Amino acid sequence: MVAVFNKELLSWYLITLKLKETVESGLPILPDAPSSARSIEFPEAPQHQQPDNSLQIVVNGDEEKSASPESEWIISIKEKLEQANQDAAADSWAKLCIYRVPRYLREADDKSYIPQSVSLGPYHHGKRRLKNMDQHKWRALHQILKRTNHEIEIYLDAMKELEEKARACYEGTIGLSSNEFVEMMVLDGCFMLELFRGVAGGFKHLGYARNDPIFAIRGSMHSIQRDMIMLENQIPLFVLERLLGIQLGQSEGLIANIALRFFDPLMPTDEPLTQSDRNKLESSLGYIATFDPLGDQGGLHCLDVFRRSLLRTGPQPVPRAWIRKWSHSNRVADKRRQQLIHCVTQLREAGIKFKKRKTDRFWDIKFKNGILRIPRLLIHDGTKSLFLNLMAFEQCHLDCSNNITSYVIFMDNLINSPEDVGYLHSHGIMEHWLGSDSEVADLFNRLCEEVVFDINDSYLSSLSEKVNRYYNHRWNTWGASLKHNYFSSPWTIISFVAAVILLVLTFVQTFYGVYGYYWPR
Repeated sequence: MVAVFNKELLSWYLITLKLKETVESGLPILPDAPSSARSIEFPEAPQHQQPDNSLQIVVNGDEEKSASPESEWIISIKEKLEQANQDAAADSWAKLCIYRVPRYLREADDKSYIPQSVSLGPYHHGKRRLKNMDQHKWRALHQILKRTNHEIEIYLDAMKELEEKARACYEGTIGLSSNEFVEMMVLDGCFMLELFRGVAGGFKHLGYARNDPIFAIRGSMHSIQRDMIMLENQIPLFVLERLLGIQLGQSEGLIANIALRFFDPLMPTDEPLTQSDRNKLESSLGYIATFDPLGDQGGLHCLDVFRRSLLRTGPQPVPRAWIRKWSHSNRVADKRRQQLIHCVTQLREAGIKFKKRKTDRFWDIKFKNGILRIPRLLIHDGTKSLFLNLMAFEQCHLDCSNNITSYVIFMDNLINSPEDVGYLHSHGIMEHWLGSDSEVADLFNRLCEEVVFDINDSYLSSLSEKVNRYYNHRWNTWGASLKHNYFSSPWTIISFVAAVILLVLTFVQTFYGVYGYYWPR
């Protein structure tokens, strides 16, 4: 740093310098004086330079100070790179399974992803509008401790052991201390288990009053079920297994079954298989008679278990990496190519018929000999949120198939208007409790607004190709048009037959007239 003074200040500066030299002459000079101490130099003016009215003073120490902000910036960048290296080495996303719904999906309908009654897990923990349920969570925990004669320390210690593993299941940094996180896991997990066990075996058996506002079968239970199946409102399944194991002594395989009993009202079908059909299906596919929702893989959370139960004996997930490598390699899913099939009205014009297929696997659609057989689908006020959260999980989790997404997009292609919904409803394929057919059409048209989907990565792609080939065949279109115009009712049939008879008689009359003219008797 260079400071410039005029001659009026020079005398004061020289006096100060003289006093400083006088003071320092009485002090010993230390050889290890810090190098950062500032030194003041008086450069000699060159002889050829004309003396002017100023004097320059150079302060060397300030040069280092001026470079410090840039050094701090570089250090900050290196620290961030080191943190990134640690995250990559720890593979922190390897166990990630409970995701925050991406923003591009939320834009369509944010409300369907946010709980309205109860929060589970850290994403919506502590929100003011959900705090009313906290008192019932504490009641559930108190009832468990009272019923089992356990001390709370048993549950807290068990969750302490699982804390690191549980945190790894959630996306991003969880802003809760260790004690807060463990308390949340115990409280939320025990609340869920009381609901599961109460629906499966009765709340009275667990010690709750018949008119309990939460722990009873009443209208509020549907809202709670809908919240508990949301992607951002999940608890890792191994946490529930440990808590239930403490209560019962063992819980292997039990938690998935009682969870499915609890979420059964959300199932989008009510068409059970007959025993003979079930045995025939299992023998043909080679599956065991008892359904295990977890199979040979550990369940992730309740939404994952529910999804697996929907897809039981269904198309097996195909590794996404294999598809990218061998089928349309290095290609990103094109959002413009999501049209699997034409709508109901157009398919009917091509002569394709629709019939209800008797099976509880709502996704199992078949096509043969111009007949599209679709299982019965139930639509209620929770269907939209259910399908949106299932599709969000399939969009986020790499290790699962996109079968639910494929089915919803297929149905979205079929339904373009209220007339399409009405036709499917009249054939028993679709049942809904919404206000009108137009609401159902609007629901399906909005479900897939922001979903990125590759039609080649769909279990319905081959079926769609068969339908489209049939649709593009001209003879099928002409035959369907003829049937629609002339055989749609008894009166049109009678008119058509009469017209044919009249045409034949006219031809015969003309023939005999010409014949008699050229070959008279």
